[in-house]
Amino acid sequence: MKQYESFVFGRIASNFVCTKCTMEELKKALDLKKELDTLRPIDAETEAIIMQKFRLDWNYHSNHLEGNTLTYGETKALLLFNITAQGKPLKDHIEVTGHNQAINWVIDVVKGDYPLTESFIRQIHELLLKEPYEVDAITLDGKPTKKKVHVGKYKKTPNHVKTVTGEIFRFATPEETPAKMTDLLNWYNEKITEETVNPILLAAEFHYKFIRIHPFDDGNGRTARILMNFILMKYGFPPTIIKTEDKENYFAALRLADAGNIEAFINYIAQNLVYSLQLMIAGAKGENIEEDDDVEKEVALLEQRFKHLNDTIIVRNKEQVEKIINYSGAKLFEKIEIKQKELFNRFYEKSNFETDFERIENAFGEKYDLFEISFEFETLKSGILKGDFYFVIYFEFYEEKYNVSYEQGNEEEMFDEVTFVTKQYGVQLTIDEIDEIIELSLKRHKESFEELIKQKENSKK
Repeated sequence: MKQYESFVFGRIASNFVCTKCTMEELKKALDLKKELDTLRPIDAETEAIIMQKFRLDWNYHSNHLEGNTLTYGETKALLLFNITAQGKPLKDHIEVTGHNQAINWVIDVVKGDYPLTESFIRQIHELLLKEPYEVDAITLDGKPTKKKVHVGKYKKTPNHVKTVTGEIFRFATPEETPAKMTDLLNWYNEKITEETVNPILLAAEFHYKFIRIHPFDDGNGRTARILMNFILMKYGFPPTIIKTEDKENYFAALRLADAGNIEAFINYIAQNLVYSLQLMIAGAKGENIEEDDDVEKEVALLEQRFKHLNDTIIVRNKEQVEKIINYSGAKLFEKIEIKQKELFNRFYEKSNFETDFERIENAFGEKYDLFEISFEFETLKSGILKGDFYFVIYFEFYEEKYNVSYEQGNEEEMFDEVTFVTKQYGVQLTIDEIDEIIELSLKRHKESFEELIKQKENSKK
């Protein structure tokens, strides 16, 4: 308690002194953390169940706070069963899967001694937003406009906002942002060396400082909450979930901090962390961790699964085939060409990327449409090695479903075709699935190149 008191009663970078109310919430959270530590290690299966609940709640609420339209049931159906919500924007699905990927990465790296750096922050932002897009914005004189959101890069234009009173609230300018982010990370690295550091204060204040900079064109709130929870989890706390139904209180606490009362925001974060700690302790004790509305959420999930089962089966038609080629096929082709060339062009004299579409009849008389994405790297620049690499991705459009498969080879042989995924019409490849295919192609290319080098090295022995 002495260590706790020495920090809570002292002044930190924001120059505030904690009030009695804030102190009570901080003490409650720290006491619950001690209780949680006595229950550790938690059984692996039990901890997985607890963390899945945190992860699903975190994904739903953090995205919904920013205007995502997927319900809790739709979010859970997407993440657990890859069921998309009919009639909801594709962007909303991409936001949820990207956010989930960022969370999973943070949960994984927090187990080790992974540092919090600017590069780490940009990686999180890139996982969250996936690819550039346009959003509504306002000019310096308050007029509506459009601006491009750059992924994993600091903002290129001002991202100030208009408040409810009509005033313009200004964040750091694009020119100020790099220096302010460096200052923020220097402040953080100095704080974590202090013996009396209080992780709750540190995490909450980092969240607020980050929001005041607003370093990215979009996604700052989601990134701030992920970074806050990364800090908390590094110190053995569970993530704190800001619930969408508490949105007004969350934003009110941020506005109070803007007015100089940062302790109100820290108190708000501590209150939510207390709830997370209580939930994790209950789970660790084997108690029921369902919330009052969890049954409603489960029914909402069942509704999505029910709708999916009862959807009229869409059969192959020109429109459906074109939609899949123009979205999934186009995205895959664009990204795989960039990644392959980026890594391997340096080794070869030439590379060729192509697409093709044709009607096929197999040995059983079954007719299907075939869309191919193929690429070939030919003639190694080194005269010492000889070899090439050939990779094909097939979209096979059958009557009631389509397959995505692949095979690789070289000038001498092709390996067996492998089916990657089978989907119904109306369901596109997810961003994660596209990235997985690309990663697989890069790995296969690396292994092929590695084998050529190995064979040459062995021949010299």
